[in-house]
Amino acid sequence: METAYDWVTLAIFAGLVVLFLQRSVSNDRQDSMLAYLAGAVICALANYFGNSGQHLLAIALIVANLIFILLVLKPIDLPTRRS
Repeated sequence: METAYDWVTLAIFAGLVVLFLQRSVSNDRQDSMLAYLAGAVICALANYFGNSGQHLLAIALIVANLIFILLVLKPIDLPTRRS
């Protein structure tokens, strides 16, 4: 745990674990395990690239992962546009 990438990706991964555990005991929503696996793999890749000095790629992966989590796993209800 030496770099900011370690801490940021660990926080995102921990959030994924909590979301998975919450949803696994809930009857309301069942998500695919592949979505959680994709989020975890993106965390690992972002951490690897960030620690390797490829900062732009790591930051892009972190942002893409957060967007992926918000749009696919939907941990919060985002407001929808109504015309």
